[in-house]
Amino acid sequence: MVTRMGNDIDYLGRIQDYYAEHKTLPSYSVIADMLGFKSKNAVTALVARFKLQGFLDATADRRLKPGKRFFERILAESTVQAGFPSAASGDRHDTLSIDDYLIERPSQTVLITVKGDSMIDAGIVPDDVVIVEKRQVANVGDIVVAIVDNEFTLKTLGREKGQFVLLPANKAYPVIRPQGNLEIFGVVVGQFRKYD
Repeated sequence: MVTRMGNDIDYLGRIQDYYAEHKTLPSYSVIADMLGFKSKNAVTALVARFKLQGFLDATADRRLKPGKRFFERILAESTVQAGFPSAASGDRHDTLSIDDYLIERPSQTVLITVKGDSMIDAGIVPDDVVIVEKRQVANVGDIVVAIVDNEFTLKTLGREKGQFVLLPANKAYPVIRPQGNLEIFGVVVGQFRKYD
């Protein structure tokens, strides 16, 4: 049982890699070839286990599709120090769906690629992707996507003399003091970047 569970983690990872490359799940015969299974029954049993665990599901025409848990990623029990080193632990105890962690309201959430460096002191650099929850109300101190003169801008919402302003996080840029109405497109709820 322990061996099968360990193998299943490896098999699921390989199926997830296939999906990442092809944007579709492999057929039963491709799974057999990919995982070195000799019989169709072994593939059927594996798929049944993954369906029970919520990793795989089936379409109306019985093709495989990702299940609710397919996009979960392993969350290490250990944290990592950004200061002094700490003892390492390779234990796998929990999983985390990035969508579940970062996105509370999918229908109201958009991903926007950042251009420009006006927010670098807030840790937002060009080519980062910010996760924006579309809403028209924001609090002072929120990082927002605002519409000023029919253009989008990413700034921190501030207040001066009773008026809302948009604060850059780079001293090379001025505070934006809208003359008319300030329209909030959404509030940044997260961000990510990919390292080469």
